[in-house]
Amino acid sequence: MTLAARDQQVIWHPYTQMKTAAPPIPIVRGEGALLFSENGEVYIDAVSSWWVNLHGHAHPYIAEKVAEQLRTLEHVIFAGFTHPAAVELAERLLQVLPDSQSRIFYSDNGSTAVEVALKMAIQYWHNQGVAKTRIIAFRDSYHGDTFGAMAVSARSTFTAPFQQYLFEVDFIDVPVPGREQETLAQLETLLQENNKAAFIYEPLVLGTAGMVMYAPDILDKLVALCQQHQVLTIADEVMTGFGRTGRTFASHYLSHTPDIVCLSKGLTGGTMALGVTSCSRQLYEAFLHDDKTKTFFHGHSYTANPIACAAGLASLDLLLQPETQRQISRICSSHGAFAARIKTLPYVKEVRQQGTILAIEFETATTSYFNNLRDTLYNYALQQGVVLRPLGNIIYCIPPYCITTEQLTRVYETMEGMHSLVSSHSAQ
Repeated sequence: MTLAARDQQVIWHPYTQMKTAAPPIPIVRGEGALLFSENGEVYIDAVSSWWVNLHGHAHPYIAEKVAEQLRTLEHVIFAGFTHPAAVELAERLLQVLPDSQSRIFYSDNGSTAVEVALKMAIQYWHNQGVAKTRIIAFRDSYHGDTFGAMAVSARSTFTAPFQQYLFEVDFIDVPVPGREQETLAQLETLLQENNKAAFIYEPLVLGTAGMVMYAPDILDKLVALCQQHQVLTIADEVMTGFGRTGRTFASHYLSHTPDIVCLSKGLTGGTMALGVTSCSRQLYEAFLHDDKTKTFFHGHSYTANPIACAAGLASLDLLLQPETQRQISRICSSHGAFAARIKTLPYVKEVRQQGTILAIEFETATTSYFNNLRDTLYNYALQQGVVLRPLGNIIYCIPPYCITTEQLTRVYETMEGMHSLVSSHSAQ
C-alpha cells in the first residue's frame, strides 16, 4: 500500500472534511524550501508549512543541535527543576523581545501560549482584588483552537458548535486603512467601562482572517490608550514573530510595548512544537506572594522540553546571522516589486504586503473561506509544483528565508497564473 492509502485508514487530518478530501500528498523528505513526495514530485513550500519553517527543511545546523541535546537530556519535569537549554533560550529571547518583557513561561504551541497569556492577564487583576475580567479583541482575529483562544477569536463556522461554551468578549473592528479613527473610537468607548482586563491583538497582520494588514501607527495608539486606562496588552506574535514582518517582532514597529507576548511557530524554525508567553516584570510580581493561592497554576507535561529548547536556540542562532537578515530583506524587496506589477491586473482586488508576508485578494462574488475558487487555486498551484494554501479567494506567500530567487520567481509566476482561473470562475 502507498503511504497515502495507509494514511487514509488511520489518520484524521486537521481542517479537513475527510469524506470528500483528496488523498494526502505523501512527503518523505525535505531540503531547503523544497518538499519531496513518495511519488517523486518536488514542491516549493511557499507557505513554510503553516508558517512555521524559517530556515528550510531538515536544516543541518538545527539537526546537529537537536541530536546533541538528545544525547544529553531528552526531558525533565519543569516544576522544581530546570536545565541549561531552557535558561539560555529564555535569556536570549529576552534580549531580542521588546524591552518591556522580563520573564518567559513555556508551553507547547500557539494556542497554549495564548491560553497562558489570557490566564495571566485575568489572574493578574484577581490577585490584586480588582474586578477586571473582560477581554478586548479584533473582530476578525484568530488566536487558536483551544477554548480560551477560540473565545477571543472571530465567531465563525469554525467556532459555532462551541458558542455556548465561549466566554463573552468585547470585539472592535480591525483598523484597516481608512477606518483607523472608527476603531480608535470603539476602543475609547469600551475603556470607559472599568472592567477590561486585557486587549489581545495580532500585530500588523491578521493571518487567518486573510492576511488583513493595518499600520503600526494606529496599533501604537490603541496600545497607548489601553495603557492609559490600565488595561493589559497582549501581542499575539505566533505568526508575525521572528522576522516575518521584516523586523524580528512586529512589536518592534511600535513605540509602546506590550505587557505580554505570545510566541510559537517560527520559535524553533519549524522543527519542534514549543510555545512561549513572555511578560513584564510588573505582571510577574503580582504573582509573588506568601499566599500560595496567588500562584499561577498552569503547566504542561512537556513544558520547556530540552529538545525543543535546543531547536529554538539553533533557530535563533540562524535568524540573527547577517546572511539571514539579508535573505529577509531580499524577500521583502522581491515581494514589493511583484506586488507593484500584479496589482494592476483585472480581478485583483487588493495586494497586501508586510515584510515577507504577501497576499493577493481576488475579486469574486463572495470572500468566504468556503469559496470553491479556493480548491481550484490550490490544485493549480500543486500542478505547478508549488504549495500555496488559499484562504478562500485570498492567496498568500510566506516562504522560508532560504528560498532562492529562482524558486521565488516560480512562486510569483504561479500566483500570477491564477489570474486566468479567477477570470474563468467569475464568468461562470
